[in-house]
Amino acid sequence: MDALAAYSWFGQLSVVISVVAVCWTMVWQNLEHIRLQQFFARGFNRRARRLAAIVDPYLSVTFEEYEGGRIKSSDAFKEVRSYLTTASTRDVRHLRAECGGGGGDKLVLSMAKGEEVSDAFRGATVWWSAAAVPPPRDAVPYWSRASRAERRYFRLEFHESHRDLVLNDYIPHVRRQGRAIMVQNRQRRLYTNIHREGYDDGWYEDVWTHVPFDHPKTFDKMAMDPAKKKEIIDDLDMFKKGKEYHNRVGKPWKRGYLLYGPPGTGKSTMVAAMANYLDYDVYDFELTSVKTNTELRKLLIETKSKSIMVFEDIDCSLDVTGKRRSKEEEDKADDEEEKDGDPRRPSKKDAKSRVTLSGLLNFIDGLWSACGEERLIVFTTNHVEKLDPALIRTGRMDKRIEMSYCDAESFRFLARMHLDGEDAEGHELFGVARALLQEVNMVPVDVGEHLTRKSVDDDARSCLARLVAALEKAKEEAAKPEPAQAEEDDGKKGIVVQAKDDN
Repeated sequence: MDALAAYSWFGQLSVVISVVAVCWTMVWQNLEHIRLQQFFARGFNRRARRLAAIVDPYLSVTFEEYEGGRIKSSDAFKEVRSYLTTASTRDVRHLRAECGGGGGDKLVLSMAKGEEVSDAFRGATVWWSAAAVPPPRDAVPYWSRASRAERRYFRLEFHESHRDLVLNDYIPHVRRQGRAIMVQNRQRRLYTNIHREGYDDGWYEDVWTHVPFDHPKTFDKMAMDPAKKKEIIDDLDMFKKGKEYHNRVGKPWKRGYLLYGPPGTGKSTMVAAMANYLDYDVYDFELTSVKTNTELRKLLIETKSKSIMVFEDIDCSLDVTGKRRSKEEEDKADDEEEKDGDPRRPSKKDAKSRVTLSGLLNFIDGLWSACGEERLIVFTTNHVEKLDPALIRTGRMDKRIEMSYCDAESFRFLARMHLDGEDAEGHELFGVARALLQEVNMVPVDVGEHLTRKSVDDDARSCLARLVAALEKAKEEAAKPEPAQAEEDDGKKGIVVQAKDDN
């Protein structure tokens, strides 16, 4: 009988609890004063947090790979990753290996995904873990790599009692140490942007792909007038030391260089010499692979400081010559071509780059140009006269360097460098070749090629004789009724000749 009474009592209690729950729900949903509802919610959340702190007194900080709406890679993420190259190698079982700077067999080790390592700082123990989450299924197509690749992150966990120590002292310590390790392990790189259509986006860490930059060209190996060379070096020195000046006058810390001249005059090797002198990375922009102005800004944001951004053959990479057309005129021209073209082929509007001259100008001199510092922007061209004046005005291209044909000083330098150990200037043919170079234009790369030994039997005399023969042949061709025209295609190699103007 007692058991039956107890069962009846519990049944009545459950009914009462259910009624109270229903009534409370109705009251909660129909509260007229929203402030009262928020008061109860804050009180509940506060007590829930206190209960959670008792059950789990550990806090965490997450360092994600991208920030700013995934438009820019996070510096903090890179610094933490570099810091963990030393902390993680002690206890972690699975490591990632990458080539380090300085060449040789040096490797940089870091934690693999899913690993965890502990670290100690002023008596406090913290734990680092590396992880990644899969991309969302509704990723926006434009952010092809950033949206569809795994979202990597590092997580730092620590006891609540060490909150101030970790946030105010330990994390700044990690970032400082990470930056120092990045400098120590730095490997100079040559970056390029390539069209990724058809590739697995997960293969790419950034919007750039890179190889080690090991170009041997330096200024002491450049065949050019010594005074001109010194002028360029002095200008680079002033730029590198110009942080305070640029801040004082309110200008982004950047400088534009325009290298122009015939093919084979050393424009690309000049870029390599500048990069080696300044110890900068090089970003080689392939504008034909950039589809929109927005993509161009994305590339700019992902470049690092202490770098040279190169746009080779700018007149061929983008429609920056002649009269600029409006957007309506460009769309009309595209539509006409689509009407006459094969319907099975992709339209020109979809296939070609939509980067505009306006977008490029904003890139090098607009608001976006201030994203970063200590960077050179270099344009190279064979036809400077065809470029839009707005592109090469002062403030965008601050210094113009003409890379011209081989002159007497350049010839002497090339002869000394290619005919090392021999007194080339003492040969009779040296004077003959120097005199011919006053009458015939030949680019330095061709002069150097003729002076290069082709066999073990070659000596200074045979090399100079080969150069003299080439110059005499070029002189004869220049004297014909229809002189040879300067070649206009960079991919076509040969002697560029023209009769010297007596005036």
